Amino acid sequence: MSRGRAGRLPTVDSVTPAVLVLPPFVGRDDVGRLSRDVRARAAAAEGGVVVCDVGGVLTSGLILVDVLARLQLAARRAGGRIRVRGPSPELRALLGLLALPVELEGQSEQGEPPLGVEEAVEPGDPAA
Repeated sequence: MSRGRAGRLPTVDSVTPAVLVLPPFVGRDDVGRLSRDVRARAAAAEGGVVVCDVGGVLTSGLILVDVLARLQLAARRAGGRIRVRGPSPELRALLGLLALPVELEGQSEQGEPPLGVEEAVEPGDPAA
């Protein structure tokens, strides 16, 4: 972000976060290499945000959650954080159940419906 002159709004530069695409089959053997990648990207990225794209990952369950937890720890140690892109509904449920502190891309604000989703209205409901 650059400073504007007095009386003007500042010019905001858009920031594209670093993206790390996880392989289809990821396990504990990959944690060391992926952690080094996350630390390097978090240190170099503005804001320290590293997007971990899991859209093509075929590994599921607690193994993937464990890998993501370790990547979050690596990012935190480098002064950053990870954001998960493309999680399956099962992974979303596991992350929510275990309360893993990772941000999910496209996650709606608490109490807000996701974009494009409208609340159902029953006929005869009083206006709010």
